[in-house]
Formats: sequence, structure tokens, C-alpha cells
Amino acid sequence: MELRFVAPDLRALDATPAEVLAVSYFDDERPLRGLAGLIDFRLAGQLSKLLIRGRVHGAVREQVLLPGRPRLACDRVLLVGLGRRDTFDVGRARTALVELFATLDALMARSVVLCLPGRSDGSLDVEPAIESFLPLTDEAHEQDDVTLVEPPEAVRAMRALIERHRRRVRAAET
Repeated sequence: MELRFVAPDLRALDATPAEVLAVSYFDDERPLRGLAGLIDFRLAGQLSKLLIRGRVHGAVREQVLLPGRPRLACDRVLLVGLGRRDTFDVGRARTALVELFATLDALMARSVVLCLPGRSDGSLDVEPAIESFLPLTDEAHEQDDVTLVEPPEAVRAMRALIERHRRRVRAAET
């Protein structure tokens, strides 16, 4: 699995085509913020309309698949509910990631852009977020290319943590 990074802005996302763009959001977050807010803006408020109509809620384990093109550089948008912000923690982030990758595997998505759960708004710090994600990179998944949406200062910290994880995995294999 190749890991890449992209900045959380629309121009950078436009230059990062993928089969699926995974966007997580909280059920008590209105208006949508972070990556979900950017995507909602690009989709002319389509996500907000779904929320207002009660078609999506952001509940834990909720996943909704929407078309991404022609307004986005991805084929599909996968909305991932995280539940209430005040009950969100690293355990819920880990569970959301495991379920997200199971869905991505079922979709046979080879290229994915995603923001780690809780990172878009800072609900989860860099280290616990990437530590929740990295074990998934050691497992067999359909994804060849995963791009994480992160600001440059977080990318530096994540790269160091990724390299530390890879060294531990290599050491365990020998």
C-alpha cells in the first residue's frame, strides 16, 4: 500500500484523482467543517441537503456512498458517521477505520483519499490518529494507493511515525 499526503484544500484535492474519497463527520456537527465542509461546498450543499432531509445523520457506523464526479476528482464519496463529538475517542476512530477499510475492500477501491477520523477538526491528535491507521497498512487490503488529507505540519510528524512503524515491522519480520 503506497501512502501519500495531500493538503486539505480544494485545489490540492482536485489534483488528486481517486476512486473513493472517504469523508467522516459527526452527527452533532452543523454546519459541516473540515474536509466534510469543503466537499459539501464543492457539491453545492448536497451533503447539507441530505442532513436537513434526514437521509444521513452521522451516526456511528453509518456509511453512505454518493457519486463524486463531475464536481470532484473522485468517482465516489463515502460518508462515514462518527457519532457525537463529545463521545469520540481513539477507540471509535480505530473502529471507524476498520469498518471503512472493510467497505473499501467490498467496493474493490484501489485508490482512496481520506482524512483520518477526528483529524479534520483536531478532535484527534496526530500520533493517536496515525497509530490507529498504521496497523491497517500491514494487512491485506484492496487499496494500492491511499492518500491522507493532512496539513503540512502534520505530514512531517506522520512521516516520522510511519517510518518508526515500518522499522518495527521489519524488525519483527527478521
